[in-house]
Amino acid sequence: MTLQQLYAALLIGGLVLLFSIVGTRVATRVGFPALLFFLLVGVLLGEDVLGLDFDNAELARNVGTAALAVILVEGGLTTRFGDIRSMLAPAAALATVGVVISTVVTAVGAHVLLRMDWQLAFLLGAIVSSTDAAAVFSVLRLIPLPRRVAGLLEAESGFNDAPAVILVLTFSVVPFVFEPETAVAVIAYELIAGVVIGLVCGFVGAVLIRRVALPASGLYPILIFGLGMVAFASAGTAHASGFLAAYLAAVVLANAGLPHRSATRSFAEGLGWLAQIGLFVILGLLINPSELLPDVVPAIVIGLVLLFVARPISVVVSLVAFRIPWREQLFLSCAGLRGAVPIVLTTFPIVAGVPDSYRLLNIVFVLVVVFTLIQGPSLRPVARGLGLISRETTREIQVEAAPLDVLDAELLTMTVAPDSRLHNVTVLELRLPDPSVITLIIRDEHTFVPLPDTRIESGDELLIVTTSKTRAAAERRLRAVSRRGKLAYWFGEYGEAH
Repeated sequence: MTLQQLYAALLIGGLVLLFSIVGTRVATRVGFPALLFFLLVGVLLGEDVLGLDFDNAELARNVGTAALAVILVEGGLTTRFGDIRSMLAPAAALATVGVVISTVVTAVGAHVLLRMDWQLAFLLGAIVSSTDAAAVFSVLRLIPLPRRVAGLLEAESGFNDAPAVILVLTFSVVPFVFEPETAVAVIAYELIAGVVIGLVCGFVGAVLIRRVALPASGLYPILIFGLGMVAFASAGTAHASGFLAAYLAAVVLANAGLPHRSATRSFAEGLGWLAQIGLFVILGLLINPSELLPDVVPAIVIGLVLLFVARPISVVVSLVAFRIPWREQLFLSCAGLRGAVPIVLTTFPIVAGVPDSYRLLNIVFVLVVVFTLIQGPSLRPVARGLGLISRETTREIQVEAAPLDVLDAELLTMTVAPDSRLHNVTVLELRLPDPSVITLIIRDEHTFVPLPDTRIESGDELLIVTTSKTRAAAERRLRAVSRRGKLAYWFGEYGEAH
C-alpha cells in the first residue's frame, strides 16, 4: 500500500465513522435502531450499491471476533455486580441449558419446515440461539426495568456467547461427525477454563492496579480495558472461552473499587461504540441485497420459530428451578434480541468450508434486521403492559464529574408519578438514609434547590445524590413512601422491589 492509498483509506474510514456517529443521532430520534443503521451503512457501501467489493469472510470473522471481545469487555465494565449477583445462577442456566434447548428446537424447525440437512439446521440453531450483548446493553440503557430483570438479561447476554460459539464450531466440522461425549467434554473444558482465566485475570489485575502509581490518570482506563483483552486472548490461547473470560474479568475489575471508575466506564463505552460501528459496517459489506430475496421467507419462518417456540421453551425449562415470576419469564422470552453476534457466527462455517453455508448468512441477516425492527421498539410497551416498569423506579445518570467518582457517589433521577404518595411529603419527612440527599427538583420546567420544608409534588423530577453503599437503601425508602406515604414503615411497607 502506498502512502496515498493509506491516506485514501483513512479518509474513507474517517468519513464512514463520522457519518455513522452523526447518523446515530438521527436514527435514534426517528426510532430506528442505531445498530441496524450501522449495518445499513455497510450495505450501502457494498458491491450492490456504491460498488465496494468485499467478500473476505475470514477477515470479517477475525475483525468480528475482536470487536465482540471489545463489546463484552465494555459490557462487563459497565455492569454492577450487585445488579447481577442474585441472578448468576438463573443467568448461567439460560446461557447453557437455554442455548442448547433453543439450538435443538430451532434446528428441528429448520429441518422440518425448510428441509435443511441436519448440519445446516443445527448450525442455524446454534447461530441464533444466544442473545446479543450489544443489542441487550443498548436497550437496557433506555428501559427502566426492575434491577433483577435487567441484571438477568445483562448476565445472560454476557455469558451465552461462549456456549453459542462452541456449538457453532462443533457443527462447522467438515466432514460433519458429531460425537456427543467429546462435544460435552470440550464444552465443559472451554466454559470452566474460561471462567477460571477470567476470574484470575480480574482479581490479579485489580491487585496490581492498586499497587501501581501511573504517571497520568488517563492511563488507568487503558490499563483496565487492556486487562480485559488480555483475559480474552489468554483464554483463546488456552483453547478456552475467550468471550466468557473477557466478560468475567471486566466485571471483577469494574466492581473492585478501583480509581477513576467514571473515566473507565466512559472510555469503555466509547470503545464499545467504535467496535459496534466497525463490526456492523464490515458485516454489512458482506451482504449483497440482490441475493437476499429467496431467503426472506425462510428467515421469517425461523424467526417466528425462535420467537414463539424456541425462546419461550428455553426460558421456561431453564428457569424451572428458580422462583422467577411468570411476567418476568414472559418478558425474557420477548427480550431475546439478536444483533451482531449471529451474523459474525455465520462467518465461522463459511471459513470452515461447510457446503451451502453462505445461505445461512443471508437468512440470519434478514432475521436480525426484521426482528430487531419488531422486537426492539416493542420491549418498552411489553414491559409496561406486564407491569415491569415501576413508577417509582430510579435511573442512574452518567456524568463526567470527578468528585462523584472520588466520593464513590452516584446521581439518580426519579419522576414522581401522579398517584404517588410522595405527593405533599416534605424533604425532611422523606428521611432518606444519610448521606443521600435531594439536590434539585425540576417542576414545570423550573429547577430549584429544595429546602427541608419543601413539599414534593406529583410530576416533580427529583435529582438525588447518594453513595454506592446507600443507594439500595435510598431506593427502598423512595419506593416505600411512594406506595404508603411518610408513615410507610408503620404499615409494614419497606419498599422491597416487586
